[in-house]
Amino acid sequence: MSDLFDEYPMLIFALESLVALFLLVFIVVWTSSGKKKAGRARSAERSKQQKPQ
Repeated sequence: MSDLFDEYPMLIFALESLVALFLLVFIVVWTSSGKKKAGRARSAERSKQQKPQ
């Protein structure tokens, strides 16, 4: 494995950038899905509160 990095030293930077990109996409998807869930919960609470009136 170290022979591969010796032959292609920029490969480690490419791997690091791919990991960073994956983490960025994962964090964005996770946080955006949390907002959708919170929005659904709030809208469900509002509809429950409006029905008795």
